[in-house]
Amino acid sequence: MPHEPRIVSGVEIVPLCDAVGPMKEPVRKPLPEMFAGAMFAPGEEWVLHFHCYLLRAAGRTVLVDTGIGGADAPATWAPLPGRLGGELAAAGAAPADVDVVVLTHLHSDHAGGAVAGGAPAFPNARYVVQRTETEWASGPVRELILDPLRDRLDVVDGDAEFVPGVRVLHTPGHTPGHQCVEVGDLVMSGDAVLHPVQVADPSIPYVYDEDPDLAVRTRKDILARAAVLAPSHFPDPFVHVR
Repeated sequence: MPHEPRIVSGVEIVPLCDAVGPMKEPVRKPLPEMFAGAMFAPGEEWVLHFHCYLLRAAGRTVLVDTGIGGADAPATWAPLPGRLGGELAAAGAAPADVDVVVLTHLHSDHAGGAVAGGAPAFPNARYVVQRTETEWASGPVRELILDPLRDRLDVVDGDAEFVPGVRVLHTPGHTPGHQCVEVGDLVMSGDAVLHPVQVADPSIPYVYDEDPDLAVRTRKDILARAAVLAPSHFPDPFVHVR
């Protein structure tokens, strides 16, 4: 657990680094194709940091995203296996201690660790997901992640405060049911903001956004709203944006 936690509005926020590494085939592309219109050094490689966040708020333990999962997880394009278990232990938490899991969206690098051995990996937790995300999910993500969580899901429609001081914000574009988590003036932004170039220019699209135009509008809204971002894939888990 190399990153220091922060306390924001009475909520402790602990960054957990699940993995570090570049994308693998078949999703890997040159950075200028990933982020059209942005400037990069020749041959520059995108080394992703896969951050999750542990929150302690109002006597509850909340986990924002579950990382890429174990060696048999569906995120074969990512640096498997993830190390979330060790990161949780270093933060003084066990899977059974987690009361709430928020999945920002159902891409495999954010939800792959939600299930282990065909069962919920956090056995005492409720899993918060946007309804539009559950309706959109298909294929291996539905079969391997969403279906095993069926009895543990708390499906929400839009913005909601599920623990005092901790809110989810429906932030569509990257996926239809993408959601961010807001604590005070800090926003855990999932994949709404993927690369630092999008902080400097939020109009820069990402090749794998489901709705690129909507993603741009959402990104601008988040950057106008937050003073601090806690992004999923930046090297630094806390980034001041104003």
